[in-house]
Amino acid sequence: MEIIYYLSSLFLILFMVLATYDGLYLHLWKYELFKKKESVFEHKTHTIRAILFPLIVWLLFINKDDFSFYIGLSLVLIDLVVLAIDAYSEKDSRQFMGGLPKWEYIIHLFSNGFHFAATGLLLATRVNITGNGLSLSIIDNISKGQELLNFISVNIIPGAILMALLHLFLIFPKGIKLWNKLKSLITTKRIKAGNRVDGSN
Repeated sequence: MEIIYYLSSLFLILFMVLATYDGLYLHLWKYELFKKKESVFEHKTHTIRAILFPLIVWLLFINKDDFSFYIGLSLVLIDLVVLAIDAYSEKDSRQFMGGLPKWEYIIHLFSNGFHFAATGLLLATRVNITGNGLSLSIIDNISKGQELLNFISVNIIPGAILMALLHLFLIFPKGIKLWNKLKSLITTKRIKAGNRVDGSN
């Protein structure tokens, strides 16, 4: 059982690394999906999933009570439905860039694989199959594997909330306007810094 917690911890970390690169750098910074008419819907599905993720982590990975488990499980099912809608819409959403690049598709594949592997493994630790059907396991003593998973889960919550708020912020025109100013400022500073390094300034 202990190995399951360690694997779930590993998959959760791998998901966060890929999701941060894909969601923050590619979707928001590089492609700015929220600005493209074809991909606005995709950005909205990403926003829903970004909001669901910290809730799922809090309810399933951190909280130990049965009520949180059932609510968290319901959110996982909703997340699966939103993921299916998102994947279905990507063909039309990425027409502006000639379709979804194969390498980004692979990132999506691994990212979602790690996400649901971490969740599935955690569910396996909480659900018992008995002669009378399914029952939730009672959590008494906390093992080292559980402590590690709990530590990782608690510490990714702030970043996950910030990512959700950023996605939500960029749905609105005022948010996009502020993003444009911020990105322009960062880009200008990077160019100036580059010029100072190569001595062209």
